[in-house]
Amino acid sequence: MAGFCPACGAEPGETHDAARCAARLELDPPRYCARCGRRLDVQVFPLGVRATCRRCDGVHPAHR
Repeated sequence: MAGFCPACGAEPGETHDAARCAARLELDPPRYCARCGRRLDVQVFPLGVRATCRRCDGVHPAHR
């Protein structure tokens, strides 16, 4: 399934540093919606992360 990069928001087919984005997701929560590419509303809690997309109305898992 081709989608937007959750770390940098790169569009499908757009060139970006996938290794750098994967490393970024190891430490940080997702910042962009993988379905539509819009910036996520991210809440960080002591025991996890909640990332919500206003366009897709979806809650995204915390890639941890």
